[in-house]
Amino acid sequence: MIGGRLRNIRQQKNLSQREVEERTGLLRCYISRVENGHTAPSIGTLEKMARAFELPMYRLFYDGEKPPNLPISLEKRSREAEWGSRGKNARFLHRFRKLLAKMDERNRRLLLAFAIKTIRRRRVR
Repeated sequence: MIGGRLRNIRQQKNLSQREVEERTGLLRCYISRVENGHTAPSIGTLEKMARAFELPMYRLFYDGEKPPNLPISLEKRSREAEWGSRGKNARFLHRFRKLLAKMDERNRRLLLAFAIKTIRRRRVR
C-alpha cells in the first residue's frame, strides 16, 4: 500500500526514480522495489522520501491538508510532560546530546557500559 502511494506522489510531482535517487541517496532499484511492494521501507527511508517530495511525513499516509486528529489516549500522553521536554531537564538533555555527538564510538560504548554497571549496582543495594 505505501509503495503505491509513494509512486503516486512521485508521479504527481513529475519526478523520475532517478531524481528521487539523487535527492534521497537511495538506489533506484531499491526505490522500484519499494514502489512495487517487494520491500517494506523503514521509517528512515520514509523520512528521506518525504524530504525528497518536499512534504511533511504524515502526507505519505494521509490525503488531507492537516494531520488527522489523534485518538484521545494519544492526545493525553502527548500533553503530559516527558522528562527532558521542558525547563532545566531539557537544557541538561540538550547539552548531554551535544557532548555525546562529539564522542567517538568507543567512548560512547564505554560510557554506556559504565551506566549499565552503575544501574545494576543500585538494584542490588
